[in-house]
Parts: sequence; structure tokens; C-alpha cells
Amino acid sequence: MTGGALTEDEKTEIRRFCGYAALGDVASGESSWRFFQNAGTLEWRLNTLAGSERKRLRYFLATLIQMERAVQSVSENLDTQAVSAWTRNTRELSERVRLFDWWRRRVCGFLGIMPGPDLRDYASVVV
Repeated sequence: MTGGALTEDEKTEIRRFCGYAALGDVASGESSWRFFQNAGTLEWRLNTLAGSERKRLRYFLATLIQMERAVQSVSENLDTQAVSAWTRNTRELSERVRLFDWWRRRVCGFLGIMPGPDLRDYASVVV
């Protein structure tokens, strides 16, 4: 599915990767995006992308899913300090997470939105 409208599953993953919380059930009338400007901008963008933009966003989505799985698989080697000549990279998890978050921010930049709360750097102050 490269040219058609984004599916609800794709939108859910994109929201999550961009650092935004779950919307809630739109049919219930209790979805949250209406109450937050940045989330509303994200929803508008997701619903109005051109075909070529949806294609590019799906590329980002596939890349992020692959990278997230790589972060998850790091835990398989956490118990190994050294095997023969091989020694585990003790920074692997932090390096993968940093790269993963960098790609997530690229998606936000592509969509022209601020990263969501999950991607905020709480060490910095926004005025």
C-alpha cells in the first residue's frame, strides 16, 4: 500500500513514533487531539499528505519499525560480556536508542510538527 490513504494502524504507529500519546476512540467523541494544538496539526498533516509524501512517510515507518526491533533485540546480548575474541559493545543500547530517536525526530521534521511529549528533552527549557 504505497499510494492510498494512511490506515488507522499506520497513523497509530506514526503518532507513537512522533512521541504523541494514544488518541482514544474517535467514535466515542472522547479523542484527545482536538484539545492539543500540536496533536491537531499532526492529525491534519496525516489526513492531507500528497501521494508522494505518504510514500516517503511509509519508508520512514518501515525504517523505524526495523530500528525499534533492533533496540528490542539488544537485550538478547546483555548477559554476554565476552565470547572468544568478541566483546559486547556496552554502549550498543544507548547508541541504538539515540539513533532511533534521531530518526523519529526526522519524521516530525518531515511532517512539520513539534516532537511529542515522549520525544521532549526534559533537560532543556522551552519558553
